[in-house]
Amino acid sequence: QVQLAESGGGLVQPGDSLRLSCAVSGSIFSNDNMGWYRQAPGKQRELVALIISITSGGGTNYADAVKGRFTISKDNAKNTVYLRMSSLKPEDTAVYYCYVGHGQYQNWGQGTQVTVSS
Repeated sequence: QVQLAESGGGLVQPGDSLRLSCAVSGSIFSNDNMGWYRQAPGKQRELVALIISITSGGGTNYADAVKGRFTISKDNAKNTVYLRMSSLKPEDTAVYYCYVGHGQYQNWGQGTQVTVSS
């Protein structure tokens, strides 16, 4: 079983930057993808950024809305996944969830609120 703990959310102004962290513990499979999703009020949860497992080809995948502004990374020594968010916009306001899994096997964190408002 995998445990995920997000941190780093908050209230920021448009144009600001923010970094989210996700501490990962438990058993990780070699074919697990790791990443971030978000859910805004009244909307479905959507992919933000994903680190694709090496067994699935590796690399990263970003939603079009965040390309060039957000960067996903991970520190294997700290078992932590990060999401660096820059040039934040009001439409980035959402609860951000950390994700680890593949296919039907899915693990989610409790979410962290990011609010972008002037």
